[in-house]
Amino acid sequence: MSNAKTGKSRKHAQFMEFWRRFQKNKTAVLDLVILVIILGTALFADLIVPYAKCIEQVGADRLQGPSIAHFFGTDEYGRDLFARVVHGSRYSLLIGLATSLMALIIGAILGASAGYFGGWVDNVISRIMDIFACVPPILLSLAVVAALGTNLQNLIIAITVSCVPGNVRLIRSVVLTAAEQDYVEAAKSYGTSNARIIFRYVLPNAMGPIIVNTTMSISDMMLSAAGLSFIGMGIQPPSPEWGALLSNAQTYLFTAPHMLLFPGLCILFSSLAFNLVGDGLTDALDPKLKD
Repeated sequence: MSNAKTGKSRKHAQFMEFWRRFQKNKTAVLDLVILVIILGTALFADLIVPYAKCIEQVGADRLQGPSIAHFFGTDEYGRDLFARVVHGSRYSLLIGLATSLMALIIGAILGASAGYFGGWVDNVISRIMDIFACVPPILLSLAVVAALGTNLQNLIIAITVSCVPGNVRLIRSVVLTAAEQDYVEAAKSYGTSNARIIFRYVLPNAMGPIIVNTTMSISDMMLSAAGLSFIGMGIQPPSPEWGALLSNAQTYLFTAPHMLLFPGLCILFSSLAFNLVGDGLTDALDPKLKD
């Protein structure tokens, strides 16, 4: 019981120290608040505005500007743009979070294996990743979507594939350093299995840069999804994904600029929030940071 309490108090002290360092970056704290608001909007979208407002077409209200009745105005079919932006946050955030998490898991398995075992395992994994890295991520995503088809599931797969090589390289580099530490040699001397050493000792002690990279990659994945949807290779209408909303708005750029403004601002602020929170995590997790 005493050891458990000591462990909990140590973790609490570590968290408080992390939070103290994070709070020093006021911009990151502000963006964390924005990020919480965006995530809350996605989680409680149905409570904020019914989904029916996304698909309800009122011809008399088409292409209206922002008003009390329609906070963000209406689109070319008279659908409420505020409702479509709110519910579109679910698609954009789902893609960003799901692709980053999947790329993290795949990258952790491959990168940790390459860095820990070395030799032919490292050579095989690294050469395969080099082949994928030779293709620009957006072109790789386009190729996968073109081969599999345009829907949400295939879009997530395509963006994940394009994100994996970078994760593998990062995790391999941090594992190479962590695998040389004394605690790894001590674990080996006790006959601990390689899998347990990697996932119990090596990766947890290399999580700082991995967490920062994953957080900042979410914005890249959201922008990739928006870009693919914008050119018609991502989420298809009438689903209210932010990139798809921008694609629909380009026809009405001068006659109804509000259709472009609000989805664009949502993409901008969410991407900026993830990036700046990632900067704050970099400072908070950096042991060399001076007080």
